[in-house]
Amino acid sequence: MFLWCIDRTNGSVRWKRPLSGGNRQIRKQNMSSPSPVTDGDRVWVMTGTGILKAFDFDGNERWVRDIQRDYGPFGQLYGYGSSPLLFEDSLYVQVLHGSHTDAPSYLLRIRKSDGDTIWRVERRTSAEQESPDAYTTPTLARHGGTTEVVVSGADVVTGHDPSSGAELWRAEGLNPNHEGIYRIIASAVVHDDVIYVPSRERPMLALKAGGRGDVSRTHLLWRFMSGPDVPMPVTDGTYLYVINDRGIMWCLDAKTGAAVYERQRLRSATYTGSPVLADGKIYITSEDGVTSVVQAGPRFGVLAENDFGEYVLSSPAVSDGQIFIRTDKALYAIGERKR
Repeated sequence: MFLWCIDRTNGSVRWKRPLSGGNRQIRKQNMSSPSPVTDGDRVWVMTGTGILKAFDFDGNERWVRDIQRDYGPFGQLYGYGSSPLLFEDSLYVQVLHGSHTDAPSYLLRIRKSDGDTIWRVERRTSAEQESPDAYTTPTLARHGGTTEVVVSGADVVTGHDPSSGAELWRAEGLNPNHEGIYRIIASAVVHDDVIYVPSRERPMLALKAGGRGDVSRTHLLWRFMSGPDVPMPVTDGTYLYVINDRGIMWCLDAKTGAAVYERQRLRSATYTGSPVLADGKIYITSEDGVTSVVQAGPRFGVLAENDFGEYVLSSPAVSDGQIFIRTDKALYAIGERKR
């Protein structure tokens, strides 16, 4: 496994650095599934083998951690796939597992400058069998001048104090029938004091931020019974767009959960990457390599379809007017950069 630095103007490789050995495929996932994060000065990248590395923009390795060596083997059924969350001076790394281990799940705060662990807190739930496994990435919720780290998976969603890791609130209801085969893949999305939390399609919960203790009922705004499994939802605060693995799309009122439109079909395919909202349009790429461009707003309409003819599991990335799409064969840059 390697971290590549690509010149966005011409696609040339500026540098390429090794991350870890031990790459292996587990269904659709391999050990490079977690995404890197950057603050514009350094970049941090986690691998499915538990190696966490920091680099500067010249490709110099600054530090390295082996999370499995320090805290025990990962125990997810389909391998580790969570990305680190970068916030202020720290990385927040979750390990939610249980299929192949009896060790507890946990959340880490790691200092970004030197890789030292600031705290480690265990995150316990009643999830059983495969259900403790999660492939989600932590996110941030800001409310009333406070910031919390939101972690979804293992049948619950929790909010944590970034300074200490202490659990501030918890909501049940992601696995209402307590099924044992109920891993969670799609990460939570936060917008305008609302936390949207997918599960394994049924249900997706919308929670009001700012609660304390058990907020399962007190802060539940609405639930949606046709949520996504793998692709994350996307929202502008007015509308919430949901695309499931089969390419069926819904638009919901982001505040109430009421359907604005429902069950509109994209090109028939499997959808693993998440939709991206930019410039009044929604971009979503199927595994077959077809990127659909859907108009944002209350009326469904496919504006364009662009076929790469290559296998795609990744989500489009948008930066300064350009769209970047990674297939199994190449990285594509689309459009002119706007500064």
